[in-house]
Amino acid sequence: MSGPAPETLVPDVFDPRQYGRGIPHDRYRHLRDHHPVAWQEEPEVLGWPAGPGFWAVTRHEDVVRVLKDSSTYSSYLGATQIRDPDLADLPFIRRMMLNQDPPHHRRLRVLVSRAFTPKRVDRFETVARERARSLLTRAVTGARAGDGTCDLVAQVTDDYALLNLTDLLGVPDSDRGLLLHWTQRVIGYQDPDEAGTPALGPDGRPVNPRSPASLRDMFDYAHALAAHKRNHPADDVMTSLATDPELTAPELEMFFFLLVVAGNDTVRSAAPGGLHLLAENPEAYRRLCDGEVQLATAIDELLRRHPPVLTFRRTATQDTELAGTRIRTGDKVVVFHASANHDERIFSDPFALDLTRSPNPHISFGDGPHVCLGAHFARLQLRALYEEACRALPPGPLQLVAPPRRLVSNFINGLKSLPVRVADA
Repeated sequence: MSGPAPETLVPDVFDPRQYGRGIPHDRYRHLRDHHPVAWQEEPEVLGWPAGPGFWAVTRHEDVVRVLKDSSTYSSYLGATQIRDPDLADLPFIRRMMLNQDPPHHRRLRVLVSRAFTPKRVDRFETVARERARSLLTRAVTGARAGDGTCDLVAQVTDDYALLNLTDLLGVPDSDRGLLLHWTQRVIGYQDPDEAGTPALGPDGRPVNPRSPASLRDMFDYAHALAAHKRNHPADDVMTSLATDPELTAPELEMFFFLLVVAGNDTVRSAAPGGLHLLAENPEAYRRLCDGEVQLATAIDELLRRHPPVLTFRRTATQDTELAGTRIRTGDKVVVFHASANHDERIFSDPFALDLTRSPNPHISFGDGPHVCLGAHFARLQLRALYEEACRALPPGPLQLVAPPRRLVSNFINGLKSLPVRVADA
């Protein structure tokens, strides 16, 4: 007896381990073509408990619809991660702006926008450019003294993203390592290389890294830093937040958490992803370095091909229908950014790296009320980094000496290493 037709099979796009091998674009395309809203099982994996399952949304049109319709697809009900938070932690997690719906979300967004002004961000461009030049020059110099290779993640992009963020926030030099530690613990919790051995709760299960207990040290630091800024104000984001009379202490904690983790990891993921694409596409890299393409357009294309975030979750507030599929109240609905960014219905030749692509309606920074607040800051950093890479690295193509190592995560599209040849041995 023959089995079901291939187009009826629904491939798994949940298991975080497959993302450590690469983005499952073949599976995404199958879902887009045959199951644009597909039920996914959520089995126990890597020690994390099983969940009830969710709907995977993979077409661009449907992803945008979900992200824009916060009244039907809520960020608040179950928060924004695939894994359900513990019920006891849910009220705490809902305090974060990322996990709010309008109109409460808008109030928080306006508050933080006062500190995250374009004028303040733009002043960091010179600092970011000098930092990119310094890190790249140091990597090349070290390669010349060694075997001619360097790891652009370990030696350039990790430090670049982190140091830019701490400058913007106003974190002292001596404390900057804490931010990387917190980012790895919260973002890389599915990857043993990043998070280490997870702490276990009384039931023997890993403790959610976003639980109050797991974040206590970060919050204690945020309050100590805020107190310091009130006594020693400076032109930085933490001073603005610490002296804002409308911001409550719990809101300050959550803003610090959001800025440290999301603010760091957006660029930390996007920057090496873009460099990897340029290494794989030497003609595109040449045109970028020769000034034949506009950098703003090129950055959007690199972000389309390598979005820093892979998924975001919403929860249905009512019975509804999406792409012909019936969704029930309380169902988890998860949008897949990398799939939407490669949807043939929207992007012609979506797997080609076209640095002149315009229009380019990628959703790498989201859409709707939760569109990324730090997108301007991220683009500024990427622009400075790519321009300085063209100047600091030897002319000619970027030469990969080994495949990059990828983060084990179904949330962040991260690279843990990007080894390239930048000098003669």
